[in-house]
Order: sequence, then structure tokens, then C-alpha cells
Amino acid sequence: MDLRLPGLQGLRRLQHPRRWLAATAAVVVLAAAGTWTAAASDTKPPVHQTDRTMAIDGVELDTSYFTTGGSTRRPAVLLAHGFGGSKEDVRKEAEDLAGDGYAVLTWSARGFGKSTGKIGLNDPSGEVKDVSKLIDWLAKQPDVELDKPGDPRVGMAGGSYGGAISLLAAGYDDRVDAIAPAITYWNLADALFPNDVFKKLWAGIFINSGGGCAKFEPTLCQMYDRVAESGKPDAQARALLEARSPSAVAARINVPTLLLQGQTDSLFPLGQADAAEKAIRANGAPVDVDWIAGGHDGGDMETSRVQGRVTSWFDRYLKDDKNTDTGPAFRVTRTGGVDSTDGAALLRGASGSAYPGLESDPRAFALTGRREQSFANPAGASPPAISALPGLGGTGGLSQLSSLGIGVSLDFPGQYAAFDSAPLTTGLRVTGSPTVTVHVKSTSDDAVLFGKVYDVGPSGTQQVLPSQLVTPLRVEGAKSGKDVTITLPAIDYDVQSGHHLRLVLASTDLGYASPAAPATYTVTLKSDLKVPTAPGVTTAAATLPSWVWWFPLAGVAIAVALLLTGRRRTATAPPAPELAEVPLQITDLSKRYAKSADRYAVRDLSFRVEKGQVLGLLGPNGAGKTTTLRMLMGLIKPDAGEIRVFGHAIRPGAPVLSRVGAFVEGAGFLPHLSGRENLELYWQATGRPPEDAHLAEALEIAGLGDALARAVRTYSQGMRQRLAIAQAMLGLPDLLILDEPTNGLDPPQIREMREVMIRYAAAGRTVIVSSHLLAEVEQSCTHLVVMDRGRLVQAGPVAEIIGAEDTLLVGLATDIPEPLVEKVAALPGVESATRTEGALLVRLSAAPQWGAGLHPSAAPPQSAPSHDGAADEQLQAAAHSGTLANATRETDGTETLTAARLLVELVRLEVPVSSLGPHRRLEDAFLTLIGGSA
Repeated sequence: MDLRLPGLQGLRRLQHPRRWLAATAAVVVLAAAGTWTAAASDTKPPVHQTDRTMAIDGVELDTSYFTTGGSTRRPAVLLAHGFGGSKEDVRKEAEDLAGDGYAVLTWSARGFGKSTGKIGLNDPSGEVKDVSKLIDWLAKQPDVELDKPGDPRVGMAGGSYGGAISLLAAGYDDRVDAIAPAITYWNLADALFPNDVFKKLWAGIFINSGGGCAKFEPTLCQMYDRVAESGKPDAQARALLEARSPSAVAARINVPTLLLQGQTDSLFPLGQADAAEKAIRANGAPVDVDWIAGGHDGGDMETSRVQGRVTSWFDRYLKDDKNTDTGPAFRVTRTGGVDSTDGAALLRGASGSAYPGLESDPRAFALTGRREQSFANPAGASPPAISALPGLGGTGGLSQLSSLGIGVSLDFPGQYAAFDSAPLTTGLRVTGSPTVTVHVKSTSDDAVLFGKVYDVGPSGTQQVLPSQLVTPLRVEGAKSGKDVTITLPAIDYDVQSGHHLRLVLASTDLGYASPAAPATYTVTLKSDLKVPTAPGVTTAAATLPSWVWWFPLAGVAIAVALLLTGRRRTATAPPAPELAEVPLQITDLSKRYAKSADRYAVRDLSFRVEKGQVLGLLGPNGAGKTTTLRMLMGLIKPDAGEIRVFGHAIRPGAPVLSRVGAFVEGAGFLPHLSGRENLELYWQATGRPPEDAHLAEALEIAGLGDALARAVRTYSQGMRQRLAIAQAMLGLPDLLILDEPTNGLDPPQIREMREVMIRYAAAGRTVIVSSHLLAEVEQSCTHLVVMDRGRLVQAGPVAEIIGAEDTLLVGLATDIPEPLVEKVAALPGVESATRTEGALLVRLSAAPQWGAGLHPSAAPPQSAPSHDGAADEQLQAAAHSGTLANATRETDGTETLTAARLLVELVRLEVPVSSLGPHRRLEDAFLTLIGGSA
């Protein structure tokens, strides 16, 4: 299983830190493997790479030194790789930093790459001591800047394992001047033994990706074997890991620190960076915190942005460039929607002038349900609930799905207690760690609980576990009962109005070790759920283009010109009575590019739109969408074919255009006027009677409320967009045309825009929307027209174009043998399983074939462990309950297999799943239709 995660530019693999006190022994250069020169760019000098093997205390370290040469001294940077990787993983970052004027040294840590020695998990007497020897070597280089003899100006950066060694080096060697650790840990014992619960899957991955137990220092191997066998960490194990953690030298880390932590990370969650920030800031050092979208569980690592920020950090604190903008004190990346061109999640930054911590401005939510609930810890802790699945990295990771509002978690009835809030009347942005106090009692001495907060949709069945994170908690002495306050996972997550929060306390989780002995837990709610909101963290509005300020006057002039044009009487085709109730019909429409006889922007285009439809006009750049809309609005004339709106042929100034409203490429407003005044001024420019404006109705649909009386300069980007939509809706046109109405909006604003379109069409009107946000189109549109290179590719209902709704794509970490494929195909509820490149296509049955009288879970999958009666009942109940986060499809009232249930079966068959998702969503269908030309 490949654990590589992007480093600085790619934040690569896991690493652990802890440092050493002195560095005086000589570093012996055994070999110089030669010099390599990177290709020079137009603006940067060529970068030279020199490879050396250095002998340090009997261990050979494989190193590379990057510099642009010359006699000028410059600061140095040590770049560390992630766990299971090598120096090659950070070569690209090293080249870039060297090109930016740094001397960069990379190396493969002990036990990795070509370096020798045993893995010590950043042992102070091993890996941390090695770093000090490398700093000694840097101090002797003629092109490295010195603060004093033997003390080079040096920074450190790295991801995961490399991030931890950066923190440790800063604590053990006062020659380190600035650090930028990423997706790493502060206390390794807390990371692998959170609240005294063993994180068994991640710990096993550590050992496996390191090459097996024999590759580690014997004490570490013995510790792992002991804890893995008992399922419970002991004091000796905790002490061993804490000694290798930055927290061990917390009081000595006092250098400028940029902490980059992943939001989709069940290995090193946001609380690790929070503890680091508190300790380092207490020492008086500057600390900025950046929560990136990705993490060890997958998602977007934001490599380009992260590397840019790290470079700025070093420019400020190593080059002493006080004019360098290092970014906000706190930044968080927020996710919403999918980019149609590559399927990546759309990201937007939010920031604050100070790091808010994990408990900022909490709101209390009363929870309902039985105040006291009992549930079982089943024998063997099986079947376990599923939250995160370690190793499912990349863009297909479960955490990435949850950030897009797709639930794939699983709880088994009878194995958890649940408490619900009332539906939210307004949206809620959670930023930090919710907390709740409960009373726990058990029939056993120890109880292990897993706390989580779900976002539950209005129907009550669709629930999403943000970032797939849970908080494990061991309660000792639970037999007599004990009050405990649970600090739930730190997240940044938007809960929509109408949804509600659900606190779940479960007895099992696949990623952790639970007591094997059966027990009954009783939980009593003792407090409200307190949710941090961090109101000081705001999403930046998109920068307004300059035309916003000059366009209003130009718009008035154009409106007057159109009015005058509309008063001219020119001959035109007579109306078509049979199309009088058809909002739009386009027939054989063509438009050539200017000065071209045979190159077409639009060619032979035909389609029809009916009342009440929301039609998505899709196509890659250059498909002819905008040209089509301009012809539809009468702004340009076609070379051939015709456009009819309610039976009337379209020409410039055609009277039927009064039934068409349009929002194309944004709208300009006079910033000093209120929203209402801007709309009234626009309507006056059309020359139409005031009573025809239907201003109140348009504004009600747009949902601006009291903001209508405020000056437009005070509006957010989303409010400006809604005002522009209201302007397009003045007169309540029967046909509304919107070109990229969500440009520059954040996810909540995009959702509001979607609701505006749906509300407008619900009254029997028609909306045509051109957009690149395929996820939004899929949710808001009823029909689609797909164009490519000026021609129609396909038209029809959204569901018809998407198709293949019963097929799931199961990504595989490694290939599997044919007998295992056959076992997947034989699973109840699976119609077929077919190999494809690096994956399986699994088609679910329209109706399950369980056998007479059997429920879905009553027949265990072939070769999977059989369940006892209690387990079968739990599986059966889970398959028929709303706890499966994926909405269950139905055919003739018969329930079928869900993606979440399929995932359970695949795990039991030991299929090496790397991702799981719909095989064909709108973006899949779109890219298939246009042949990847987007």
C-alpha cells in the first residue's frame, strides 16, 4: 500500500520527530555521486544537484545538495521526506527553492531509500542527531549564509514524518531559524493512542509501510507487538512515543513556525496543530496556522499554494525580507462543488487576523431523544462501525467525499446511542471542536466509546460525517458510572439551514481496537452540544472586476439603444401558432466566425425547451454556448437557421424579447445607490411602465430582504449576484437566461443561487443556465443540452444523460486475483463485477436476489466470516435503517444494496479498496460526451 502524500509541493509520506542536544562529531563524506544540472527557466539560473553519501555514527545517509552556484552566500533549507519515502520525493521542491535563492539539502532518513540504519521514529539519539550533523555540514559550505561561525542561517520543512523532524530539530538545535511543518504530529502517543485507545489500522500501516517490524529499532517493534496483541496501550508504550514527539521539547521551540495541517486526516487531526500552536506561541515565536483541504485520508493537498506560502515564510524569516506577505495568521480552505474539467473539488480560502483555536464563540444546541440510552459492545467488537478507512488516500478518499456532502459512514443499530438537535433555522459554520458532557456506565470495568457529530438532511436519512472523523474515548471505572466531557473532532464544516446535528456515541470503529468482551454501555446526556463558530474567520469575497464600476452607465446606454431599436418596424417572419406555448425552439442554427467562410462558432444546432424546465447548457470553452445565448437575446444575427421564442422569430429589438430576462457575464451597479434604487434606475432605462416591473415578486425570489435598502458597495459578492438575478427577473420574464451565475461565489452562495433558479422555474417559467459547475447543474437542472465545437452532442433529461446509476467504481490499491473478483460478483445485491484498469466496475442489482425469506444481511458474503445470530440481526437492521449514510435505492418498494453496505462487504473480503464512488456522475457523462476536450 503506497502511503505517499504530497510533500511541500507534494507533502509526502508520514514522518516522526524528536531531536538531539549536541552535534560535534565529524561528518565524513564517503562519496560524491556527481553533479546534475536542472534545466534553467527563463527567469531563474540553473540549479546544480550534488549527491553524497554521508557517514554519521556508523549510519550512511544518502543526501542531495541543490544550489545555483556562485560566490554569494544564501540561507539554507533542509527538506525532509515523509514516512516510507526518500529524498527523491522532495526533489522538485528542492529545485524550486534553490532557484529562489536558497541552498537546499535533502536526505533519506534512516532505514529509507539508500540510507542505512534502523527506523527510530525520529529518535533524538538517531534521526534528530543526524539533522544536527547535516547542519554542521551546511555551516562549512562556502555558499551558505552564516549567523556566526558554525551556525548557518537555516530553515526546515517537510510533510508528516518530515514535519515532525522539523519541529524536533527546532527544539534540539538552536541553529534552526524558521520551520514550516505540514500534516504532522505534536504528540505521537496522542496521535496513535488518542484518549488511551489504540489506533490499530494506522499503526499497522506505519509498520507495513516502513518495511515490516525488522526495519525498526527493536524497542519500537516490541512495543508495537505488545500493544497490537493486547489492544490497549500501556504506560511504557506511551512514554516511548512521547520521547520521540515535539511535545517533549515544547518549551524549547521558539522559532517562526508555519503550521500546515490537513482537514481530512484521521492520523494527525487538527488538534495536533492546535497543541503545537499554543506551545510555540507561548514561547514568544510568531506562529501562523493553515488548515489545508487534504491530509492523510486524501483530498487536495493544495501543493502549489502550500509551496508558495512556505517560500514566502522563508523569504520573511530567513532572507529577512520584511516586505514579504506571509499570509494571514489563520487560513482555512473550504470545499464546495466539483470542477468539471478534472473532477477536483472547488476550493475557497477563509481567513482570520488571529488563530481562533478550537473553542471560539461556541453556540449551545439542545439535544433531544431519550436522555438515557443503552447499547451493546458486541463480542469481538464485530461488526465494527466504519468512519475513516486509513489508506484510502488520493482524490477518491472517503474524507473528500464527505467534504462534498456524500455520506459513506456506517453505524450498526444496537451499537450506538444518538441524540438530535432541532432543525437549524439558519446555516451553521462549525470551526473547531464541539464538546458535550455525558454520564457513562458499563457492565464492564472499561468502556470505549466513539463520539461523532453528523450533519443530517431534512429527510432524516441522508447523513454526512464531516471529514469521516471520530473521537475515541476510554472510560475507566465505568462500572460505577462516570461523567465525562467529550471533545469531538476539530472540523471546518458548513451545515445548511433545515439540517440538524446528530451526536452519536458508538461502541465500535473499524480503525480502532475495542474491548473484545461483550458489554452493555448506558449513556445519559448531561449537557447541550457546544459548537464553536469562529465568526472572525471569513471567506474572502471574490475581487470585483473593474467593469463593475463603469458598466452601469454603459448598461443604461445599451438599454436605451435597444429600446430605440425595438421601436423600429422591420419585416420579420410571422409567428408560428403551434409554438405559442413553447418558450424556445432553435432550428438549424449556425454562426460563422468573423472573416471566415468555413469556420463555425455554432453549426446546425437544434433543440427545444419546454415550460417549467431548468435547462443546463453545457460545453467546454469554445463550444459555442455564449454565441448561442447572444443570438438568443438578439444581440447578434445568425448566418442560418432560426430561433423562436413563444413562436416569434428572434431579431434585434423583437417585441417578444420583453418576455426574456438575461444575466450574462455579471451585472454592474452604481455602488453609492441602494439595491432598490439600482433596479428602479435600470427599469426606467427600458422605457417600460413601472407597474410592469413586478419588483416585489422578483426581490422575493432573489431573497435579499432588508439588504435592498443598503448601498450596493456594502454587498457581498453573493448579494451582488442575487441583485443581478433580480434585475434579470424584473418583469417576471417567461424565459430567464443565466450565463455562469455562480462565478466568484462560495459554496453557501452557490447553494442560494441554485434555490433561486429552482424557485423561479417552479412557477411554470423556464430557466436556461450555462455553467461549468457540473455538480450544481446536476442538482438544479431538469434537462441538459451538451455542445462541443459548435454542434449539439446530446440533449435530454439529466437522468437520461447521466445514466448508469446502478454502477459503482471501486478503485484498487493493488490488483486482485480472478477468484476474488468472482466472490465480489457473487455478493448478494451485486449483478456483476468487471475488471477495468486499476479498478472494478460493480453493477448493483435492480432488486436483490436474497433467496426466499432472507433479508439482505442474513446471507453472509462468500468467504467472509460468518456471523452469529446477533451479528446477523445487526447487519439486517443496518441494511434496513437510516444509519447507512448513502440513500438506499428502491425498486417496486424492494430495498437494494447501498454503496456503504457494499464497502463493508469488500472490506470483509479483504479487497484492497483505494476509492469508492459512482461510476458515472454528470462530470463523467460530460467528459465522455465531449471526448475529454474540456
